[in-house]
Amino acid sequence: MKTVNVHEAKTQFSKLLAKVHAGEEIIISKAGIPWAKLTPYTENKRRVPGIAKGKVTDSFFEPLPASELEHWEG
Repeated sequence: MKTVNVHEAKTQFSKLLAKVHAGEEIIISKAGIPWAKLTPYTENKRRVPGIAKGKVTDSFFEPLPASELEHWEG
């Protein structure tokens, strides 16, 4: 993954976009600290309601055992 500073990103934006379009990810940093990441655009997958219908059993709604709750509650 390539890292560029803000100035380079501004002056080389078209070239960076071409690299991103080809699948590369680019980190833009300011004063050596990462601020943003350029990644290729992908369409969001549509969520389908009811995809888990019939797969969730009644035990899903039962309280967790005390040993498991200890991990969550600290």
